[in-house]
Amino acid sequence: MGVSQVPHNASADQGADGRPTEVTAAGIARLAGVGRAAVSNWRRRHADFPKPVGGTETSPAFALRDIEQWLRDQGKLAEVPLRERVWQQLVGHPAGAAAALRQAGAVLLLAHDRPAAWQQLRGAADDTELTGVLPAMLDSVLAARLGPGHPVRGLTREALAPSAALVRATGELATLDGAPEAYAFLLGRHLDANPRQYTLTPPGPAALMAELAAVAGPLTTVLDPACGAGALLAAARERTADETDGTAVTLHGQESDPDLAALTALRLALGAPAEVRVRAADTLRADAFPELTADAVLVHPPFNERNWGHDELAYDPRWEYGFPARTESELAWVQHALARLREGGTAVVLMPPAAASRRSGRRIRADLLRRGALRAVIALPAGAAPPNGVPLHLWVLRKPGGTTPPTPQLLVVDTAGPAAGPAAGAAGRDRPDWQTVRDTAVEAWRAFDRDGGIEERPGVRRSLAAIDLLDDDVDLAPARHLPPPAAAGGPAALAEVHDRLTETLARTTQLTPRPADTGPARWPLTTVGELARSGALVLRTGGPGTAPAEGPDAPPVLTDHDVIAGGAPSGALPEAPASGPAEEPVLLREGDVVVPVLGGGAIARVVDAATAGAALGRNLTLLRPDPAALDPWFLAGFLRGTANNRQASSYASTATRLDVRRLQLPRLPLAEQRRYGSRFSDLAAFESTLRQATRLGEQLVQGLYDGLTDGSVTPD
Repeated sequence: MGVSQVPHNASADQGADGRPTEVTAAGIARLAGVGRAAVSNWRRRHADFPKPVGGTETSPAFALRDIEQWLRDQGKLAEVPLRERVWQQLVGHPAGAAAALRQAGAVLLLAHDRPAAWQQLRGAADDTELTGVLPAMLDSVLAARLGPGHPVRGLTREALAPSAALVRATGELATLDGAPEAYAFLLGRHLDANPRQYTLTPPGPAALMAELAAVAGPLTTVLDPACGAGALLAAARERTADETDGTAVTLHGQESDPDLAALTALRLALGAPAEVRVRAADTLRADAFPELTADAVLVHPPFNERNWGHDELAYDPRWEYGFPARTESELAWVQHALARLREGGTAVVLMPPAAASRRSGRRIRADLLRRGALRAVIALPAGAAPPNGVPLHLWVLRKPGGTTPPTPQLLVVDTAGPAAGPAAGAAGRDRPDWQTVRDTAVEAWRAFDRDGGIEERPGVRRSLAAIDLLDDDVDLAPARHLPPPAAAGGPAALAEVHDRLTETLARTTQLTPRPADTGPARWPLTTVGELARSGALVLRTGGPGTAPAEGPDAPPVLTDHDVIAGGAPSGALPEAPASGPAEEPVLLREGDVVVPVLGGGAIARVVDAATAGAALGRNLTLLRPDPAALDPWFLAGFLRGTANNRQASSYASTATRLDVRRLQLPRLPLAEQRRYGSRFSDLAAFESTLRQATRLGEQLVQGLYDGLTDGSVTPD
């Protein structure tokens, strides 16, 4: 990212009505490269800090010009990053951020497609000349790239008049960063700033859907009838860029929100070469591509809509498999996708899990199965896409006809359970392990599509005869049709678990500690806070931290759940912000002591070699003892005392919070500390072995229940 300073003038800091461009506390923090807490401190401590000019009492807004001057006077801002200045001009634009982003995107497209014309335009003598000739040039390049009827509207001389400074700054940003990168930053910031306004498809499921669609061959014509911000079309373009031997890729998208349709059209046009056709209209009521026969349709439709056009679309020819009930809007989208495919084309639709089993949709599901249109149902882990608490499904469909005969089989895959891969269960608590999900889903679909059937893998995948599903419910949920993995192992697998449990129980016997043989001791005490002040230990708190935008892979995160359960690090760092420096996480070292501060009870964990290098998660406090002064096992052991935790806990709320600085431990010589530390280390090993025995016992018991109930284990 280049750093520059746009020439300071009135039009850059004022809207068309003469009011100053405003910036929030979050924007000030980004300008200065600090956290929001620092901005709050500046307001309290500095009487000359600019006064709010708008906003609300809880979220005030300040004049951008005054804020920049104050930051310079305080030595907190030498130059304004160009990206940040362009962004602040967007959010403070009198026509609104979406309209300003539409203008900026069109300028970036002009600079990208016609650099010579843009360079000539930059030499305009004044703003009036610039905005006078710009509309015609923008109309020309937009028509050439997006075709007639494109959604990027309103780029008139009057609309562009207050945007001269924005136009110049955007052009300079294109020169420094490149037009596609500049627009990706601005659009990403806009979407991040309005999370409740847009439902986005994350990169993981978008890439998976594109790869599933491409199994049958390269995609030259792709449609997303509910394209939103264009994630699925962008993934399809990236997937097919190297597979089409120079054949032009055509991307068709439709979006009911005119502003979002315009922003998505610009995003796709500024990406890799492709013919882009995006239209703004309600797809089910006003299909913009009624004659299209696409190679693939990818769609993440809106869920649980009631007002999707049920009353006015009763006789629509798209309902080839049955007229959807008012509560089955997702099945309307499925049939629209099939209607826009060529024969043999593939559709991949992201669906709520209820659509696989609701009784109101059973007739349509049955007809999709009978005619071989529905080929696979793939269950994704929770957190794959909004709503994140629900494990969504992917429906893979193939339009009957052509060289692809209908198949009487349905593939069901569950990528969410531990049987899908060694990392799936561990990662699922925070975010899905997309490599495991992708490998499980694509491998199964590729084999099934090639052979018409697949080798069963209990708990993960299975090929079912369609006729076996045509009962009163036509329930297509994968979990209902997959045998559990424990039963699949049969007696051999259960015998292995039995042997491991026997060995573990023997180890617990060896590790069982002897009871204490003395009464309570009276030691002089100190606190963690005093030890921190004296330098005997370093105290750090977990979070915030972000994954690096580039370079080495982000470390896993040790969460408070991991510490309480005695598990390996299972969390993940959030993505770094679109602009500004990434926040460095606190990385663990061997010998650190980690303490949960919220509802953990008497818990403290010494970091071992396997956990070292992980990032410290939220609601955790790290104590890094000086080995010349403190033994880590001694420290962790005394921190776990029940009375110690009770006196250091707050009961002011329903969630008990631990004040780590108030935790106490005795003042003992280092040699005596190590003697206690050795005992505490033995206790930790005993506790870990008990946990393992519990897990193995539960696995053995459930495996025996499953084996007895499915016949793979006999009562004898």
